[in-house]
Amino acid sequence: MAVRKRVWITRRGVEKSAWVSEYTDRSGKRRLKTFAKKKDANAFDANTAVEIRDGIHVADTASITVEEAAKNWIATGIANELEPTTIEQYRQHVNLHIVPLIGANLLSRMNVPDIRAFEDEMRATGRSAAMVTKVRGSLGSIFADAQERGQATKNPVREMAGRRKPGKERRQVKRQKGRLKIGVDIPTPSEIRLFVPAAQGRWRPVLLTAVFAGLRASELRGLRWSDVDLEKAEIRVHQRADRFNTIGQPKSVSGERAISIPGILVNTLREWRLACPRRDSGQKDASGKPIMVLDLVFPNGAGKVESHANIINRGLIPTWISAGVTVETGDADEDGKPILTAKYTGLHSLRHFYASWCINPPALGGIGLIPKAVQERLGHSTIQMTMDTYGHLFPRGDDSDVLAAAERALLG
Repeated sequence: MAVRKRVWITRRGVEKSAWVSEYTDRSGKRRLKTFAKKKDANAFDANTAVEIRDGIHVADTASITVEEAAKNWIATGIANELEPTTIEQYRQHVNLHIVPLIGANLLSRMNVPDIRAFEDEMRATGRSAAMVTKVRGSLGSIFADAQERGQATKNPVREMAGRRKPGKERRQVKRQKGRLKIGVDIPTPSEIRLFVPAAQGRWRPVLLTAVFAGLRASELRGLRWSDVDLEKAEIRVHQRADRFNTIGQPKSVSGERAISIPGILVNTLREWRLACPRRDSGQKDASGKPIMVLDLVFPNGAGKVESHANIINRGLIPTWISAGVTVETGDADEDGKPILTAKYTGLHSLRHFYASWCINPPALGGIGLIPKAVQERLGHSTIQMTMDTYGHLFPRGDDSDVLAAAERALLG
């Protein structure tokens, strides 16, 4: 490798000069890179020598664009059989944020200031702080994939993260989210007492299962009758249905679990089983009629995976409204009366209630389980996740009600 000065005369007779770094890459191909200043050429020469020695150098002329690298990254995810929802999220990050802003940039020319400018532009164009963080993470993975393919020398996203966290004394503290509140995020026991009798028809079984088993929406939609044991009063979770209605494994190993269910749910599911829609097995009986089989617990009318939107819009929200658990929308009808809507509009609110029911002591109408048991019932991957989300709901040892109960038990 060498740095030399190049001098030439333009057509107008003006003398020009530049500094050229000349080297041979790892494939034996001669490369040239021109700089206006000698110090820049020397810095590039020294850095390139190290990269060639380590076998990681990629010349600008051999580099691919960020858009091309993103396509390769998504192809890697598909080859690794990532879930369709994950691939779709990656595509959204690439098509909506990365490609429009920096898709044409060469990987070899991207550096930390470029990544910072990319973040600033995302914020300036209306992306939320959470979205900026997610897209930056995807961009870092794109660079990592390109490095493994020999198409990128460095990963400026990871370099920037390293600079932001140089040591223990300067580690960023993860900002805590607002605590879930009873009556705001979590239905109260009195609201559930109104909700349960209001749940009717084909939506009653799925809504009561959400209340008394705490399954995620994807787990409800993917639940099979073979995983429901009404004699043992138990539901086993072994699969789920994603938003594309594709059946797959639970979110984690801990997601596979067995949940004991109360009598009201056992009776509801026993009645529902008799009326539950069947699906076409693809086979025919002796008379040529299609053989219908019982498979999913909460299917649509054709026996296939039920739409999440249908459960919300046709089941959950009308039930809350029928129960009288509503809030004003701010609009009025033709008679001037306020238009009401459901106070809780997501299925996860019922899962939150189930968690609080498991935590509350029997004296308050709950089960009174210990944190580890609550984690297992919810299918959380770690106890830390359970405590971060619901830790504030567990009774404290110095609560007045707990102390009074302990006093009565000790002294009679």
